[in-house]
Amino acid sequence: MRRDYSRGADSLPQEPAIARPAGTQTFARGLTALMAIADSPTGLSVQELANRLDVHRSMAYRLIQTLVDFGLVAQASDKTYRPGPRMAAFSDLYLPTLRHIAQPFISALADEVGCAVSLFVAEGSNAFAIASAEPTTVGHHLRFRPGMRTPGNRGAAAYAILATRPPSDNDLEPAKRARSEGIASSHDEVLKGAHAVAAGFSTSDVRACVNVMTYVEEQAVAAREPAKRCAAAIAQALAEEEVH
Repeated sequence: MRRDYSRGADSLPQEPAIARPAGTQTFARGLTALMAIADSPTGLSVQELANRLDVHRSMAYRLIQTLVDFGLVAQASDKTYRPGPRMAAFSDLYLPTLRHIAQPFISALADEVGCAVSLFVAEGSNAFAIASAEPTTVGHHLRFRPGMRTPGNRGAAAYAILATRPPSDNDLEPAKRARSEGIASSHDEVLKGAHAVAAGFSTSDVRACVNVMTYVEEQAVAAREPAKRCAAAIAQALAEEEVH
């Protein structure tokens, strides 16, 4: 059995409301609707989406139908709406070389440590999972889908990415430790009760990390060195790709 916590981003602070012209506001609502549906592992009904957006049901319905028309959203048999087939094309466009190179490494790491592994990249003030791997050796583990967002200043993934930057007087203490030890760790920071370890690496285009999360502290401790090796191997493979 696996536990899906891909909606962990729902607990993050919401972006502040910004006054926009009518046309821009409608577009922003459409994007917000699309992200809300993509973040929901069980889909959203029209009313649930209306509640999320704080709009009338008729407005939510019109937004959904536009997304359906473009293949970005599809209706499931239970009448909820979920990501549509055109969404796959968008996901393949984001950092394809990094995801292609990293996937076999994080898959091997997931089997080695018996935990799900995610590849996070820094984007703005957050870190986003762009790839993940689940262990084939065990059946019970945490699972995070690509697209999950975590704060850029909290949790092992954030600390590992911050550690790839040049030292600064404003560095968080966990990021300083991560830079010194080559591995970041956290407990109970992004997901209640969970332990995480992450190893960062960077290229000319992106700052990223390999993140392992589990409820079992011993697993997290045992994953420290394998995670460091995995991140180093991805960085080396990316460097060789740039040379070619």
